[in-house]
Amino acid sequence: MSRINDLIKKLCPNGVEYKRIDEISESIRGMNSVSNKWAEDGNCKFIDYMNAYKNLAIDVTKKPYATVKDTSKQTSLKKGDILFTSASETIDVCALSSVIEDEIEDNIFMDDHLFGIRLLEKYESKYSIKFLKHYFRSKEFRLKVDTTVRGVTRFYVSKPDFMKQTIPMPPLEVQNEIAIILDKFGELEAELEAELETRKSQYEFWRGKLLSSVGTTYKLEDICDISAGGTPSKSKSEYWENGTIKWLGSSVCENKKTVREVTSYITELGLSKSSAKLLKTGSTLIAMVGATIGKVAYLDFEACTNQNVACLYPKDTTVISNDYLYYLCTTLYKKFTDLANGSFAIASLGFIRNLEVVVPNLERQKYIVDVLDKFEELTNDMVNGLPAEIEARRKQYEYYRNKLLSFEEVEVNE
Repeated sequence: MSRINDLIKKLCPNGVEYKRIDEISESIRGMNSVSNKWAEDGNCKFIDYMNAYKNLAIDVTKKPYATVKDTSKQTSLKKGDILFTSASETIDVCALSSVIEDEIEDNIFMDDHLFGIRLLEKYESKYSIKFLKHYFRSKEFRLKVDTTVRGVTRFYVSKPDFMKQTIPMPPLEVQNEIAIILDKFGELEAELEAELETRKSQYEFWRGKLLSSVGTTYKLEDICDISAGGTPSKSKSEYWENGTIKWLGSSVCENKKTVREVTSYITELGLSKSSAKLLKTGSTLIAMVGATIGKVAYLDFEACTNQNVACLYPKDTTVISNDYLYYLCTTLYKKFTDLANGSFAIASLGFIRNLEVVVPNLERQKYIVDVLDKFEELTNDMVNGLPAEIEARRKQYEYYRNKLLSFEEVEVNE
């Protein structure tokens, strides 16, 4: 920190110049006329939405197949490109950035649910991609992004407004020093994440073993009441502003037993105009659409969901317990991804109702739930175990990122 402060005092004592994004870069777009994403083969490969959403820097080793109508009319990605998520169910996931730090082979395209920018040649030597990797996720820039987001139940970025936003251009030496410090935080978090992934693999192995118990085979519709959420046919501000009823989308389905984060609320009027119902505590939620399809959440409070989420509740808890139903549904994930067959994934309620599961007796169910709850705490709980340590490191990183990436703007005489 002291070295950075010294550099700023020396190289830019009066502040730094800010540049509009459309002044320093050109906009690049995702694939068009695309089909069969995530198939086993196709006429191209691409960087997918979740790769950008999850990572500060794109993992260039992960390139699923797709098929596009005309490969010559697509934008090929290259090192230095910066990708952004274009839409989401929540504002804070719109325009999340990820940079291509590493060399990437020719003719790799971008998901049609992403957009990007490419620095103009004259600015390639004035900006560090490693610096921009952190800046575009900083609090200062995220506040600017919020002004470019439109929508009510589904949010998207207005790209013309996005391109008008400004970003700082501190001296390259300052940029590089900031990137070095923040990258160190990222390296520590990556080590903890790797350890957590090892534990998760162990958890999934034993979960599969435990849930392959001998028992009675049922279709889900035989043992559960199954319904989907809904959304008001006309999205009006009166349905959402000052709402008090918790409203969930499919993004809460992460195969974690507790839904801890609620970002939206609906009014009683809005709920009455929707096909959604207030769900019981102890319901199991399954995402029916998109990147989270087949993932599960356990609802430990009353809430309602949009149309992208299925809700399951035991018809008879002497046959299957609420907790066991949740864990059982986590084993169905591959059946949902197989359903996608490389295209945009959508599951119907009929598909879910006809899924077959094996249910042991209640005594065995309780034993399995007790064991898996302990694993759950180690791998997913944000109070105990590795996730708590990772969260502490993440908050430390965010504190220093926001402190380091807020600059005084110098007045530039035209």
